[in-house]
Amino acid sequence: MECSEIKAQAVKAAEEVCSAAKLRAGDLFVVGCSSSEVCGAQIGTHSSVEVAEAIFDGVYSVLQARGVLLAAQCCEHLNRALVVERAACERFGLTEVNAIPQPKAGGSFASTAYRRFADPVTVESLRQSAAAGMDIGGTLIGMHIKPVVVPLRIGVRQIGQAAVLCARRRAKFVGGSRAVYNEELM
Repeated sequence: MECSEIKAQAVKAAEEVCSAAKLRAGDLFVVGCSSSEVCGAQIGTHSSVEVAEAIFDGVYSVLQARGVLLAAQCCEHLNRALVVERAACERFGLTEVNAIPQPKAGGSFASTAYRRFADPVTVESLRQSAAAGMDIGGTLIGMHIKPVVVPLRIGVRQIGQAAVLCARRRAKFVGGSRAVYNEELM
């Protein structure tokens, strides 16, 4: 599959998640991406900077247009740390750690984010601050999203050969049988 097709799939997926999750400017959107899985290989075995760049370009263009902040999850070799802009780190009170992701230690997607962001920092955790996210290839992003995490079905089921699973946060329901809920928050 051509990188232009992969980028187009990433754009469509990001647009669908942003709309379905009702993201607003300033929200945090987490992406975990296995470029190996996108290429049809097992996660962690065939990292591709070119594929990661295509996905990053697609997702980031959509998020920037909406004022949504991107958090790029690293792989397990960096304990699923994340790359964010320094402004996001400060806004959400995140803890900076000392690691610069590489394609084989952090992953090609996180490495791309680190190179492309204006003022990148690596953080240990998002402290469940993300409003939504996209898992491309089984990278496990749910730990970064605000409770209550709910699955989000979108039309894009794959990017390249990788399965795409999305999630968003939903405000917690409180109260009992007499409670009335705001449909806009569901």
